Amino acid sequence: MKAPVFKGVGKPLTIETLPDPTPGPGELVLRIGRCGICGTDLHATDGKGWTMPEGTVIGHEFAGEVVAVGPGMSPDFIGDRMTSLGVDSCGQCGSCLSGDPLWCAHGRMGLIGGAGQYVSVKAHASVRLPSGLSVTDGALLEPLACALHAVKLSGLSAGGRALILGGGAIGLATAFWARQLGATRVVVASRSRRNECLATSLGATSFLTTATLCEALGDALRGAPDVVFECAGAAKLVTLAIELVRPRGTIIIAGGCAPSDIFQPMALLFKELRIQGSYGFNLQELRTVADVLAEEATELRRMITHTVSLAELPKTFEALRNPTDQCKVMIDPWA
Repeated sequence: MKAPVFKGVGKPLTIETLPDPTPGPGELVLRIGRCGICGTDLHATDGKGWTMPEGTVIGHEFAGEVVAVGPGMSPDFIGDRMTSLGVDSCGQCGSCLSGDPLWCAHGRMGLIGGAGQYVSVKAHASVRLPSGLSVTDGALLEPLACALHAVKLSGLSAGGRALILGGGAIGLATAFWARQLGATRVVVASRSRRNECLATSLGATSFLTTATLCEALGDALRGAPDVVFECAGAAKLVTLAIELVRPRGTIIIAGGCAPSDIFQPMALLFKELRIQGSYGFNLQELRTVADVLAEEATELRRMITHTVSLAELPKTFEALRNPTDQCKVMIDPWA
């Protein structure tokens, strides 16, 4: 099979021919239809924080068709269109059995490799796509489920006010779920206005640039935010969130900032704030997202702005490290 391989910091991805995966017990092999490029892929290859090992095939936002099953697995899986939570989990511990394999008791190594033509996945961590969804939709489910998980963790209540720092895919999806779960005012703040129309179509009641945020936020929200979602993965945003959130409010870190950051703990004390990390999602959240996208939320598909082939991927991947008009770029490994 052909697949994009990370060769080290400062080097472009290379498209290589690798052996097709062979499924082990409890595994399925997917013929990948689409794979999204995530900000985590960019962060994990820029050398500024945790860096994926050289020789890794990138990609964890993927969907495809089952073409092979491991020993003891039912052949009825063949032909199913599925997506998978990218983890190497045991399938036997309490977390796995409860549908939360990301927190497997025996290790949570990220299962990546979804940008190649085939990938082997754990059956217990996979979900069939509803009949109304394409494999392109299936590759969009991962970031949508991450955002749903973040909003649920926040405890944002009906009638609440939310500020979302970051206008990329996670920030936009967070705006969508915040409104779906009852927030009456949702502000998305970003460095530029490139995704303003998309943000408002997904549920944001206001869109602000970070340059005017502090001055305009009170009027936009009609008060201080109950919850601030950090969805950009940039330094100094936690400090900004501490400043802007209401007393006894909540800050959700979903952006995956890799460099070290500094904030003043005393500010947390004086405002009695809660800071909560948000990492991944569970299988029920993944199914919820799939059902919502299949039944009604067609506007979420507007997040997909471009699709590239494997041949185009190395150049596109490097271009995404700079400011861009793209929101979610998909890879078609068979183009």
